[in-house]
Amino acid sequence: GMCLIHSAASQRPARRPYASDQPLNEPIIFGAGVISTGDDESHPAFTPDGRTLYFLKNTPDFSHWTIVVSRFERGHWSVPEVAPFSGQYSDADPFITPDGQRFFFISTRPVDGKRKEDNDIWMMEKKGAGWGAPQHLGPTINSDANEWFPSVADNGALYFGSERPGGQGSADIWRAPLKQGRYGAAENLGRPINSRAGEFEPLISPDESFLIFAAAGREGGLGAFDLYVSWRKEGVWTQPLNLGEGINSSRWDFAPKLSPDGRYFFFASNRSFADRPLDKPLNYAELISKLRSPRNGLRDIYQVEVSALKLAR
Repeated sequence: GMCLIHSAASQRPARRPYASDQPLNEPIIFGAGVISTGDDESHPAFTPDGRTLYFLKNTPDFSHWTIVVSRFERGHWSVPEVAPFSGQYSDADPFITPDGQRFFFISTRPVDGKRKEDNDIWMMEKKGAGWGAPQHLGPTINSDANEWFPSVADNGALYFGSERPGGQGSADIWRAPLKQGRYGAAENLGRPINSRAGEFEPLISPDESFLIFAAAGREGGLGAFDLYVSWRKEGVWTQPLNLGEGINSSRWDFAPKLSPDGRYFFFASNRSFADRPLDKPLNYAELISKLRSPRNGLRDIYQVEVSALKLAR
């Protein structure tokens, strides 16, 4: 009897470290004190087992980005370390494919020894316990303008933001299909996804049925960056919907991510304790504590249940 029970337990997937005992109908700060701190953090990316987390530590003005990594060990997230491939140039927007075999990111690192001012998309392949050397994705994907936020569907299609000419506005969302292991030319998603505003960060669902994206300056927006969702119906994208005040704020709300099991939505926000009037005067110790904690006006990582987003269609 015992061995049967034991084998049944081992068949069940281990509980994901990010799983919450309470329902998360409202966004909460993720990993307060270790992952989200008084520094500027954003753009989480989990390995498929949920036990390794890559994310960004940024300068307060969001001009330099470093990819760091934390591991879930002995019941908690480890103190982050700079990822082996990061730490010198601005590196950002980590994305690990659902099968765990590829790691995409953007970087200002040199290409073929030539200095870069703009962000390009790079990719690493799984190699043993780590990742192979970063490979530049070349001219079908990258341009002389900024590329942002690679995100990959199960069929390999690569979605990303770009400020290249030929779009609808300052930045647009583009898609490149994967054919025989190589990316075809990137195509602009067109309206209604793209607009005269800036569409920067596309999160494609694994089956390409919906897209959550971060845009700046769209009509009806609540803050500097807002999150929107659009569904693909018979090959056509629906008019994007603002995810609303439960998710968006008067500040930056961006970096949309899904947990590997699809249960949780992660994003980054610089919403602050000072965004609403304070209940009472803070003394100096309370003030310093708030200034050096999450929600001090720098970006933090938030988690909410996907079911709270009302994405069912």
